[in-house]
Parts: sequence; structure tokens; C-alpha cells
Amino acid sequence: MLSTILIIDKRKELSIKYKKTLENEHTQVTISRSIQNGIKQIQAIIPDIIIISDSIDEKLSFFCEKIRALTFDTRPVIIALSKSADSQDRIEVLESGADDFWSEPVNIDEFKIRIQAHLRREIESNLDNKTLLPNKKYVEKNLKRLLNSDEKQATLLVCIENLENYKSIYSEIAADKILQTLTAIIKSTLDGSDFFGEIDEKNFIILTNPYGAEKLAAFLTFAFDTVAPKFYSKSDAERGYMILKGDGEAGMRANFVTVLIGGIIDNYKLITNVDILLERLYSIKEISRVPSGSNYAIDRLKLSGENSISKEQNTNIFIKEPDESLSLLLRTSLELKGYDVVENIDINSSIQPKILIIDSNDDMSGLEICKNLKERLNFVNSKIIVTSTSHNKSDILASGADLYLPKPYEISELIKWIEYLIKK
Repeated sequence: MLSTILIIDKRKELSIKYKKTLENEHTQVTISRSIQNGIKQIQAIIPDIIIISDSIDEKLSFFCEKIRALTFDTRPVIIALSKSADSQDRIEVLESGADDFWSEPVNIDEFKIRIQAHLRREIESNLDNKTLLPNKKYVEKNLKRLLNSDEKQATLLVCIENLENYKSIYSEIAADKILQTLTAIIKSTLDGSDFFGEIDEKNFIILTNPYGAEKLAAFLTFAFDTVAPKFYSKSDAERGYMILKGDGEAGMRANFVTVLIGGIIDNYKLITNVDILLERLYSIKEISRVPSGSNYAIDRLKLSGENSISKEQNTNIFIKEPDESLSLLLRTSLELKGYDVVENIDINSSIQPKILIIDSNDDMSGLEICKNLKERLNFVNSKIIVTSTSHNKSDILASGADLYLPKPYEISELIKWIEYLIKK
């Protein structure tokens, strides 16, 4: 989940130092040099934390009052930085709306940890108790950021259909397991820059890269329908539907639980607020409705391919992974990033995949494959990543591997290495 921090500080070197300390894959930091620009940024990025220095051309307590009035509905954490250590100054600023007051100079390590603590509290206070996902209030905050931003992003509304019928037949505990399964599937496909939150127990929002959004929607519907038969009794699964029982012998046919997804990709020009955005997403979701099974519909502009991976560059990736579930996850994650995953390689072809991901296998037979490939001239420009539960790094690299990655590993870590090797 991406958090945002706004630093309002006229001092160039120190504010940049604070920014570099705080910014990472999950935290975006913006600097404003003036009060006027700071107010504009507050309305645009709707920060989770605002750090204000007394270097600004206005009394710190007065500005804290102004910010608190401006952000009464989003309630960011306000942290004041001051060269003053006077207790009266501290009291005045805190009474004016600041949540914390730090006297400078501050220890940079302590600064980082304390900001992380504030972020953690802010995030935890906006999590749903059951799913531990960001709640509706935090979802709406991120949708406002989206509408105020020029950044290209896709919005997916993921809806669970027929859950109430399932709950009445199989119990609330069983319905919770469906929710947990869906959220687990979604989380497994997202990276640190994506946002995933909950509107209510049946409707979720994903903000993600526009270039992989349609593939993401296709995978989520496919993956959910693949595991769905496990949610039903043998008789219901064979029948193809559930039966809702009424009075006496009365019964009503009820469809299985499905996932419908409505998405918008870079087409927000006529959308002026969050309510209109959600209404449009629900309308698109209804278009995806089919007689049975999960489905998706996407509203998108024609993409020029700007900022996407250049097709002049070899982006083919070959995967040899004996674990089928991991292989599927790798394939999906890489395709969502814009890479082309190939099924097979022709050892005699002059054009070979840029990256080969090969598991060593328990008997280390994968190393022999690696060695044979490296001895062929037509693989001279290919990079081989060997994954292994055996941590014999020297033997693996000696076989010709360009990178040794011990198992288990994070998908995001693997993707970073792939990006590095392709650029190299």
C-alpha cells in the first residue's frame, strides 16, 4: 500500500535529506518550498503525514490551524519541526492542531523510525477488522489522489456476486473463507506500488499499472473460478448450482459465487469526483455480467504504448519451474509487467530468450541444463537465473548461471533482478 508524505520546508538540503530518508517503494514523499504550493499539494495528493518546518514565512501554530481546517475530512498526521526547544512553543503548536512537535536537529535514524510509527498507526486505524484491508475511507482518499494526479493508472472494481446466498447455505465462516481466498489471490499478483482496499465486504478497489490491468483482471477471474469448486459440496458441484431452501419442501436455484470486475484505464477526463468514478465502475461491472462464471469489462482509451517496454528489445523469458503453482504465479507476474513468457526454447534458433529462469531441481540436474546452454554460441546474449533450495552458490555460478537466487524468494525481488539483467 502506497503512503504519501508532504514536507513543507524552505531549506533545500535538509528537506531533500528528509525525503531520501523516508522515500521507498511503499512511501512517496513530496516537498513544497512555500505555503501557497504546500496548500495546493495538500489538496492534490491528500497526504497521510504533513511535516512542517518553522522555516516557512508564517507562524507555525497559525499554519497548523489552517491545515487542520483544510483537512478536517481526511485528518492527516501533522508533525511540526522547529529549532525551538521552548515548552511554551511546543504547547502552542500542539494546541493548534499538530500531532507531534520535534526540536531540531533530530537524529536521522530516530526521525525515520518515528515517522514509520506514525504511518503504521495511520494505516492500522484505517484497516477493516475482518480482512485487514484499507477501509472505505482510505479507499476514497486514494481515489481522490488518482483524480488529482496526472499519473497513468488503472482502477479495477472487484465485486463478489451471490455471496449472501452462499452464506445462508454454507454459514458465515465458509463465506469468510471465500473472501480470504479472493484477497489472497489478489495480493499474490500485486506489487508494492499497487493499492488494494475494500469498499465493503463484497466490493474491492485495485489501483495498478494500466499496461497490465486487463491481464490482471483476466487472471483474477480465471484463478477464482479455478479454485471455486472447492467451496461447494459434492452434490452442489455436480449439479452446477446451489439450492436455497424455503418453507417445507420449497427450494430455489441459486448461482455459485462469482467475481465480476469493472475497470477504467486512463479515461478519467469526464470524472470530477469519487462518487461519479464509483458509479461508473459499478456500471462497467454490470456490463461484464454473464449467465454463469466470473468475468470482467474494461473501459479504456487507445494506448500509444508510451513508457511501456520497447518491443525492439528482447523481453522474452523462459521459465523451467517444477512447482506448477509457482510457475503460474511467475508467468502471471511477468506478463503483468509487460514481459513475454515463452513455453519452449529451440536450442538451434539464432534468437533466444533474454532471460532463462531455471530451477536446479533436487538432483541438481538443472545445473547441467545451465552448463549446456552456456556452451552454445546462440545463448551468448541470454542471462540465466538459477533458483535453488540448495545454497551451494559457488557450484551454481560455476555451472554458468548469471544469477543465483535461493528459494524461497519474493517475486518482487526476482523482477528487480530481471529488470537489472535486461538493462545490463
